[in-house]
Amino acid sequence: MASIERTAYPRFKKRPTSKELRDVYSPTPEENQFAHKVARGPVSVLSLLVMLKSFQRLGYFPLPKDIPVEIMIHIRTCLNLSASVEPNYNSKSIYRHQKAIRDYLNVRPYGKEALHIATTSIYKATQVMDNPADLINVSIEILIKERCELPAFSTLDRLARRIRTLVNHQLFNSVFSKLTPEIERKLDQLLVTKNDNRTSEYNLLKEIPKSATLSHMKEIQNRLLLLTDFIEEIDSLLEDIPNLKIKHFALEAKALDASELKDFNLAKRYMLLLCMIYRSKISAIDSLVEMFLKRVRTIHNKGKEELELLREKHRSKTENLISVLAEVLNATSINENDTLTGQKIRELLGRRGGIDALKEDCESISSYNGNNYLPLLWKFYKSHRKTLFRLISMIEINSTTQDQSLLEALQFLRDNENRKIENLQIDLDLSFASEQWKKTIYVPKENNLIHRKHLEICIFSYLASDLKTGDLCVKGSENFADYREQLLSWDECKPMVDEYCKELGFSSNSGDFVQQLKLWLGDTAQKVDLNYPDNGQVIINENGEPTLRKIMRKEQPQTSKALEVVISQRLPERNVLDILCNVEHWTNWTRHFGPLSGSDPKLENAMERYIITSFGYGCNLGPTQTSKHMKKAVTPHMISFVNRRHINASKIDEAIRNILNQYNQFSLPRLWGDGKTAAADGTKFDLYEENLISEYHIRYGGYGGIAYHHVSDTYIALFSHFIPCGVWEAVYIIDGLLKNKSDIQPDTLHADTQGQSTPVFALAHLLGINLMPRIRNWKDLKFYRADKDTKYHHIDQLFSDTVDWDLIETHWQDLLQVVLSIKAGKILPSTLLRKLSNYSRKNRLYQAFRELGRIVRTVFLLKYISDIKLREQIGASTNKVEAYNGFSKWLFFGGDGIISENDPEEQEKRIKYNDLVANAVIFQNVCDITLILWELSKEGYVFSKEDIVMLSPYLTRHIKRFGDYMIDLENIPQPIEGDIPV
Repeated sequence: MASIERTAYPRFKKRPTSKELRDVYSPTPEENQFAHKVARGPVSVLSLLVMLKSFQRLGYFPLPKDIPVEIMIHIRTCLNLSASVEPNYNSKSIYRHQKAIRDYLNVRPYGKEALHIATTSIYKATQVMDNPADLINVSIEILIKERCELPAFSTLDRLARRIRTLVNHQLFNSVFSKLTPEIERKLDQLLVTKNDNRTSEYNLLKEIPKSATLSHMKEIQNRLLLLTDFIEEIDSLLEDIPNLKIKHFALEAKALDASELKDFNLAKRYMLLLCMIYRSKISAIDSLVEMFLKRVRTIHNKGKEELELLREKHRSKTENLISVLAEVLNATSINENDTLTGQKIRELLGRRGGIDALKEDCESISSYNGNNYLPLLWKFYKSHRKTLFRLISMIEINSTTQDQSLLEALQFLRDNENRKIENLQIDLDLSFASEQWKKTIYVPKENNLIHRKHLEICIFSYLASDLKTGDLCVKGSENFADYREQLLSWDECKPMVDEYCKELGFSSNSGDFVQQLKLWLGDTAQKVDLNYPDNGQVIINENGEPTLRKIMRKEQPQTSKALEVVISQRLPERNVLDILCNVEHWTNWTRHFGPLSGSDPKLENAMERYIITSFGYGCNLGPTQTSKHMKKAVTPHMISFVNRRHINASKIDEAIRNILNQYNQFSLPRLWGDGKTAAADGTKFDLYEENLISEYHIRYGGYGGIAYHHVSDTYIALFSHFIPCGVWEAVYIIDGLLKNKSDIQPDTLHADTQGQSTPVFALAHLLGINLMPRIRNWKDLKFYRADKDTKYHHIDQLFSDTVDWDLIETHWQDLLQVVLSIKAGKILPSTLLRKLSNYSRKNRLYQAFRELGRIVRTVFLLKYISDIKLREQIGASTNKVEAYNGFSKWLFFGGDGIISENDPEEQEKRIKYNDLVANAVIFQNVCDITLILWELSKEGYVFSKEDIVMLSPYLTRHIKRFGDYMIDLENIPQPIEGDIPV
């Protein structure tokens, strides 16, 4: 049976707050009139209204004994009834009242029709979901939408489990029936334990990719070959299984040991193993391509370094040649006789080494005088040659555009892999290559004669580039798949266009959409130009360079400082583990944790184990150190078991969402922000080198990854990603908002320079998100005018180019198709932005997004330079997220702050665990500050709203991080006080 706490099945809160009583349970005049029409006498009226308000809140009629007495007292007070009036739910009137309430609310009782609706909704959901709690939630949502009364929770639970079991058995058996004895033998062999090291081949499927070295790349190639040859028919075996189901079964298998898999019946066991193999093969392809990109980048970096070394080496030769030239010029200026001058110069050149030697030095220096390092790459490429040729023979690469020239060149490489000749006489389309590459490839003064070695490096370099931009895709990959296949078709998009455009205020056809953008850009520029003389925020000098007026820092008032001191003195000392227990009591965040199969946890003291695990990983202590510091007997295995088997990244996100939704009920954070604004920023966490995420960070130094946080203007973290150092952070900036499913929903997003690019500006605009970053060197960016003939009196020098409106109008349909696909959940913004974050001459979609982004960015920059309040808001928001980075790292105090995991999934979990702990501490601090403000108010201490606005929940002086820890869930914290005395 699924636990009711892990579902969205409506229930009463143990202690409803005064705000909730006021907002949810106060009868309206119409409801009051309805009650007096149906019921007679104060007792009956009170009984009916209590039942009505309970039904509105829950969607079903609760047992009278389950209704909190606070609700009854509140409704009785609203009716101005005496305290002696108590509701009486006698059998005669209760059914009549329930029927009247259903009719009044136009709700159908739960019967055959509602059962059919619930059954159908769960059956459809089981095609893409597997967790019983998720299936129950789907049925609840559909029943409420269809205005049906909800049945008892046990009814939905039995229905969900029965249908889930039926569907899964059908899937298991459909695959089982296709298996040959040979495939069954191979799958059984995976689980056989070897005597020498007590491990099975099944563990090979769980191996994670290491760093992108050449030797590790060869290991991944061997692994992919093994997976491909192991069961060649795996694609056809799983072709009828939904992809989300495959992912779920693979995750379930990954969490189990070989001995545990043997306990399942054959059909389920083989299904889990096949899904694990299938996902391992996809992961191997992704890892192999990722390593290829990194190796090519390394080859080019070494070529650039070699060029610098050669320049340094030739510096003495350069200085010698300059001195020779100086002597030649001197000899020329002294002697007017040309014959004598020539003779002197020849003598001079002879003394300085001779004409041939000097000429050789000139040629040597001129070869590396420019920035062309391409001829130097062979030295670093040749050790990779065999491995790269093996790569292109193992994976199937296709083009996502009409341009096939690079694929034809790639086929030429395959056909000529074993040729050793230096130069080739060929007629090959190299239109994809730059002029610098063509100069390097072609032999001078020879028609179609090409340097074979340079050609190979050129083709592999452009192969890497086009895989990054999405102009090429890899069959069987997930990260490098053809993104077009993930989009909705235009026929699917058409019915959504009008409603979506109306919702966001866009015109619903290409011509009007472009005209709307023209007016927006033109009107904004015109307004800034007209206000320029009176604005005083920006000064444009005679060279057209703008200078912004400096924002004066606002001093914190003395009254606010004094209030901050008083609060810090009164904050009770707490340790992190106690805070997690308190927040669990208030929000029940651990209810989202449990076995990956979806069944209820069978752990002893499950809640306690979940809190200890979250504390250990969220503070980076790890299982061993956590167990050593716990006074209660907890072993490292018990902690790591819970982490592996009961908690994944999505479950942590759900737990965080629970805390966010309850946090949103406080009044205090509303003084810091309205929740409509958020800021995104990344901070580096140290990693070991033996994984694909870890990269060397030039600015921070050392190897690591970036924790990319989205933080609300109310100070709490909404969502986080863990990304490589080399990735442009803007790729993930929109994901954070779309994946945030909490009640705090920002529509304005601030960031720093890394949080923006023209495609990101465009996509954010189309999704209704106001992207307003703090851009370093913004003066170097181009401003685009709407029309080349438009001139401005004051700000004309800012503009240096004109928008290509035809490009946007031509690709309007493509832009809408992408955005509607994102809104439908078919594709993540980061999947698309990874392709659009690199220049592509072939990808017209990239060019359309870039052009639209230029408009949006120009409008933003015009507002930015003319509105000091906007700049102050951007500064304040980015300061909050930077402060959060420091606050969360303060709580990440174990293990020297190094994430010791090499598994990317575990690395992501560490960051999310840390967010969970940080948000819990923020929640506790806000709760404590609120109570202290009430105490101060009662004592007559005077403070204002302005004083409170200057406060922050990132308080740490009262928090104890070190020492021994003891968990006590019996210690019940005092109720939450949501309001503040202002």
